[in-house]
Amino acid sequence: MRYHRRATYRYAMVMGERVAALPAWSREPLRMLAHGRWEPDVDVYETDDTVEAVVDLAGVDEDDFEVHLFEDAIVVEGRRHIATPGAAAYHVAGIRQGLFQVDIPLPASVDATRVEATYERGLLRIALAKRA
Repeated sequence: MRYHRRATYRYAMVMGERVAALPAWSREPLRMLAHGRWEPDVDVYETDDTVEAVVDLAGVDEDDFEVHLFEDAIVVEGRRHIATPGAAAYHVAGIRQGLFQVDIPLPASVDATRVEATYERGLLRIALAKRA
C-alpha cells in the first residue's frame, strides 16, 4: 500500500463515456465479464473524533493499491488479479478483477497529518482525525 500525502486541491470526479443502450430485441440483461474499472465495497462512518473508512480489497496484495487523500475525498485505486490455471474454462465469473477505483467523499474536514491506515485480512481501514 502506498499512501500519498494530502493533495492541495479538491477532488473532481471525471466521468467516462456512456455505454450504448442494449438492442431492443434483448430481453435479458447482459453481464459483462470484463469491466474497465470496478468499485470495491466501502463503509464510511464518523465518530466524535474521526472519520473512518473500511474498503473491502479481498485478494489484493498490499503493494497493488494506492491511497490518495484530497481535501474533500479519499481515492483508493489499484488492481486485483487472481491467478488461474492456463487451461481453465470458467463456468461462473463473479469475482471482479482488473483495475479498481473507489472515490470516498469525506463528511467532515480532517487533519491530513493525523491519518492511520491498516491493511489486514483483505480490509483496508483508514482513520482520519477531524479538525478541531
